[in-house]
Amino acid sequence: MAVKPTAYPPLVIDYHGDFLAGVDEVGRGPLIGSVVASAVILDPSRPIEGLTDSKKLTAKKREALDVQIRECALAFAVAEASAAEVDQLNIYHATHLAMRRAIDALTPAAEYLLVDGNRLPGHELPGQAVVKGDARHPAIAAASILAKVARDAQMAELDLRYPDYGFARHKGYPTKEHLAALSAHGPLAEHRRSFAPVQRQLALL
Repeated sequence: MAVKPTAYPPLVIDYHGDFLAGVDEVGRGPLIGSVVASAVILDPSRPIEGLTDSKKLTAKKREALDVQIRECALAFAVAEASAAEVDQLNIYHATHLAMRRAIDALTPAAEYLLVDGNRLPGHELPGQAVVKGDARHPAIAAASILAKVARDAQMAELDLRYPDYGFARHKGYPTKEHLAALSAHGPLAEHRRSFAPVQRQLALL
């Protein structure tokens, strides 16, 4: 199990069963593609070493843990809200929609939620929001890893289709490279039209 940083107090969780789901998302900041969420119920009898915030892991380590989580977890699910839903709902509500979809896809179902961040996603299940949760609880860390690997795979696929944009490198975030490609080649259908840099380019067309 991941070592809990000393900067945070131990989590007090008001649930003692085996069907606790960690929930996390990846992709709030990028200018393109879906926001991806995952929910994971770990098996207490099959602990996984090395679970921590996906951003602190190398791509190779994330991918290895992704396989292990899928093999060892009691349940897992990955879901998303599309770029069109991000534009329709806003990124905050689209993120929570993706989380609810992931939670609802768990088999067996969760009984309690631990959600990374400071807000619960509006699901009927009881739970608690945990700031920096992906570094503080292994189930949230596992969810962050599945979501990150899934979204990175989407960006790799986009990179194959649109090699001039550099998606495999910047993963859709508004880096100088991405903004330069956006200016040179224009927005794609997969870009989030409600995000300011994309709006600016659309206004020039």
